[in-house]
Amino acid sequence: MSFEPINQESSLRICNHMNKDHQDAVNKYAEYYGKIKTFRSAKMISLSPKYIKLKVDEKILEIKFDHILQDCSDAHKTLVKMIRAIPEK
Repeated sequence: MSFEPINQESSLRICNHMNKDHQDAVNKYAEYYGKIKTFRSAKMISLSPKYIKLKVDEKILEIKFDHILQDCSDAHKTLVKMIRAIPEK
């Protein structure tokens, strides 16, 4: 895979993809990493090399990564790793 930097365009593409195709993962990020147990809606609104931002109902959450992302491939791997790290209920 070629290097694709994280910028406004790639952030928007990733957020749209996550909200459309992986809503369950976005909800789990809000529940586990955001420590919000009950909410009506969660949406990924931005991604940077340092964090993702979620809008959970009317609250904005910033969830920091455990390292600075190098590119979009690293973002994908990190988001998957974060989901796999969440304990099963």
